[in-house]
Amino acid sequence: MKGILVAVSPEGVIGKNNTIPWHYSADLRRFKRLTIGNTIIMGRKTWDSLPIKPLPKRRNIVITRNDIENVECFRSIDEAIETCKGDIWFIGGSGIYSEAMHKADIIDMTLVPDNISGEGCIYFPEIGDDWKESEIRPLEDDDRLKHKKYSRRE
Repeated sequence: MKGILVAVSPEGVIGKNNTIPWHYSADLRRFKRLTIGNTIIMGRKTWDSLPIKPLPKRRNIVITRNDIENVECFRSIDEAIETCKGDIWFIGGSGIYSEAMHKADIIDMTLVPDNISGEGCIYFPEIGDDWKESEIRPLEDDDRLKHKKYSRRE
């Protein structure tokens, strides 16, 4: 399974000024539960924004043109995927998400209620007709958050 894991605002914002502009413990717990024991693939700015590096108990891969000391780096998502076993989660940012749209099986999306706007906003790429959307449900641990999945159309 190759999945895109993302939280978005009503405007489609995934970040602002290279940080996540909200904090929901339930979403972080869910992220951890889904990614532990699996591979996570991210871009350089997402890596730079992590409060703990590497994220423990999972294989951390960074897609970047420049190597980072003591970090597993690849120049392309395809190169990285070739080395992976088991489930893979693409965790950002928007460039990684755009490219992963052509490689992922699912998009697992948390909908946060926070309205985010202004300069420095980073947006999730447009989801095309290749995807079938599930119904929106409340997130199990926090009813302020909603959850939906997209699966690739056959």
